Order: sequence, then C-alpha cells, then structure tokens
Amino acid sequence: MISHFFHTFYKRVISMIGLLFVLLNYHGVQAQQSPEKILFFGDSITAGYGLNPKRAFPALIQQQIDSLGLNYTVVNAGLSGETSAGGLRRVDWVLQQGVHIFVLELGGNDGLRGLNLQQTKTNLQGIIDKVKAKYPQALIVLAGMEVPPNLGADYTLEFREMYAELAQENDVLFIPFILEGVGGVPELNLPDQIHPNEEGHRKVAQHVWGYLADVLTNTKPTELD
Repeated sequence: MISHFFHTFYKRVISMIGLLFVLLNYHGVQAQQSPEKILFFGDSITAGYGLNPKRAFPALIQQQIDSLGLNYTVVNAGLSGETSAGGLRRVDWVLQQGVHIFVLELGGNDGLRGLNLQQTKTNLQGIIDKVKAKYPQALIVLAGMEVPPNLGADYTLEFREMYAELAQENDVLFIPFILEGVGGVPELNLPDQIHPNEEGHRKVAQHVWGYLADVLTNTKPTELD
C-alpha cells in the first residue's frame, strides 16, 4: 500500500514537472513571437520622402536590429507634411498598438511655415503626455530639428531651444538635431535640399542608432551596417 502511494505520488510529481516545462516553453515561444515595438512618429523625414520606404532611416535601423538578433520591430508612422498639430490629432490612433519606444520627430514643418512656437511646444507636449498616459513604461525619444537662418535669428534660436526645454522638462532621451551632418550638405539631400537622399538617410540612421544602441543592446554602440 505504501509502495502504491509513493508510486502514485511520484507519477504526479513527474506530471507536474512536465506541465511546468511545457508552460515555460510556451511562454518563451510567445516572447520570441512578440517583439517589442519601436514607433517612429514624425513627418517627411521619418517617412522617407522621395524614397522607397525601405531606404528611409527607420527601415535601416530595423536592418541593424535584425542583424544583431534583437527582439524589436520598427513601425514607421511618418507622414509627409505633418505638423505638430496634425501629430497631436493623429497620435491617439497610432497608440492603439503597443509601444515600447516612441521616437518623436515633429515640428520641422511648423518652423518652415513660421508658426507660433509656443503653440508648437504645446502640441509636442500634448503628444508626449498622451504617450506617457497610455504607456507609462515606454521610453520616449525626442528628435530635435533646425530651421533655416532666413527665418530670423530670434526665431531660429527659439526653435532650437524649444526642443531642449521639452527634453529637460520631460526627462526624455534627446537627439538635439536629427539631421546632424546631413542638413545643409548638398550631396546628402534631394534636389529640394530639405529631404535626405539615400546616402543622407544612411547618415541619419547612423546618428539615431548612436542614441538607441545603448538602450537596445546595453552595450557599447556598434557601427551601423
């Protein structure tokens, strides 16, 4: 009788261990099948105006992520011509999908149109607030922009400082100028001298990757392929 008891007990323990193994394996597979999302929310710079979207910098960053075997999926939510006001109206719809890293690249079109920068700042703050409310654990990255000097020294300075203030006030990861090394360089831009060409987008991808690499890999940034 005692032997039967231990035999039954042993079989139950083995069954429980087997069930635990199946559950752990299942959740491991689920994790592998559900990569975390990096959402790039911006205007024509993010959208890759004038290029195949596969050549735009978000797609190039996805290639680097894949080459390193990292479990992230890039979503390009760029829209050519988008202003900060348009982004504020659109962001609720975009946030219906899960977001782990939110890269905000807007405001350039506001500057080119000479719009009131206090309103631009309010709109960008509104977008940040919506992301924080929907996904409190998400990392927010703010990508700054520059405007041409012909808009006046005061406006140019106010525009630049707007991004720095937003980054500091919200404690977000800050890229001061997303077109660093590309803006104003003729051979890296389309004929309009506003939008990066393919080589320009490769430079933008390298620049942005320099900020994201530590977050995604927890190691020293590697050179973008």
